[in-house]
Amino acid sequence: SIITTLMGGTGVTVGTVFYVGKDGVLVDQWKALLRILNKGGRGDVFAQSGAALCLALILVTACPSMQTTASADGDAKKAVNVNRSASYASAVEPLEALTAWIVSQLKSAHGSSIGIVVPAMTALMAATETRHLFSASGGIKYLARQLRSSSKSNTPSGGGSVDQPSGTGTGNATVQQLYELTFCLWCMTYELNGSPNIRADFAKDGAAVEALTVMVSTGPREKVVRVALSALVNLANCNAEESPEPAGVTKVDGGVFLTDMLACKLLKSIQFLEDRQFTDPDIVDDIKILHKLLADNYKEMSRWEVYKTEVESGHLTWGSTHTEAFFKENARMMEGKDADFKLVKVLIALLSSKDDEIAAIACHDIGEFVRFYPNGRAIAKRLGAKELVMPLIEHENIDLQRHALQCVSKMMVQNWEYVK
Repeated sequence: SIITTLMGGTGVTVGTVFYVGKDGVLVDQWKALLRILNKGGRGDVFAQSGAALCLALILVTACPSMQTTASADGDAKKAVNVNRSASYASAVEPLEALTAWIVSQLKSAHGSSIGIVVPAMTALMAATETRHLFSASGGIKYLARQLRSSSKSNTPSGGGSVDQPSGTGTGNATVQQLYELTFCLWCMTYELNGSPNIRADFAKDGAAVEALTVMVSTGPREKVVRVALSALVNLANCNAEESPEPAGVTKVDGGVFLTDMLACKLLKSIQFLEDRQFTDPDIVDDIKILHKLLADNYKEMSRWEVYKTEVESGHLTWGSTHTEAFFKENARMMEGKDADFKLVKVLIALLSSKDDEIAAIACHDIGEFVRFYPNGRAIAKRLGAKELVMPLIEHENIDLQRHALQCVSKMMVQNWEYVK
């Protein structure tokens, strides 16, 4: 509460208390807060959360982007320098240490650590410098993964919607924590145009787009859906004009993210949301923007391109591209430009997915490839498909078990023209 009071002060502030001397150097007392964080599981959880938040609020004060703050009426001429004496150089080392600790907690497979880091992580999102530092520490990837895993565990087995009742949630994260995780990811999207590295981090594995898409589809509260939609709009509209990629590096812009969104079936979710009533007009506007962008992008893609994007993203869902008719027409495309059967290899890797539906679809598609590609049977076996499919025949999921059995059967039959 003392830090919060100082944050809103005009005479005695965080800058004047924790940054001393004419150069505004950070006092050494911050090290005591860091020691509390480094106690790990031996430390008091409440103390760690409080220490992390206090340290974040103290350090973010020194960031150049936070040095001036506009007055309440928004008149830039009335901007005041609230932290004139704070030296950013003296805060860099502790900022790096705090950010590394937050990212290490996000890496944890246990949801219990989420509540500890969320307040401090949210505080760091206030400054441009700390957002870039968070990205450089690998934070975007782990934030997206944590949001994705938390949202999956927080969704009831029967699905979810923006109208479902929720208090503390049914999984590792509460509704408020899901909102704050989504909020942090949304804050990071405001650095897309100015940093090729941040665009690349968002594009890795498609995890961020998938996590945000899940929030749009199953967000337990309207506020979660609103922030997720806004983040997706920023991703879809980002460009590389202000800060282009270095020579030889693949360009990442809104088109890349729109393709990922289509692979995650966001267009279908958006069409569903169009029929719902929302109290926030921003949600309605974002739905219209995304629908147009996705629809225009979809028109430019062939069915094969849609399928290829879906497989490469790893987010398989049943649809018209997972049918006998599709593979009859496109089986030869599976060999790829370099005849390396890259998509087949990806499907084989997806057989080990923890998501039963993804593994079942992979079984189905490998089986159809075997049926319709010349010598597909030998190719699938050579790439190791049979060894991974066989154990799935005894899987507890009946649907996955059935598709695995059918896939193995297709790999064992030599002449499909004789099979009715």
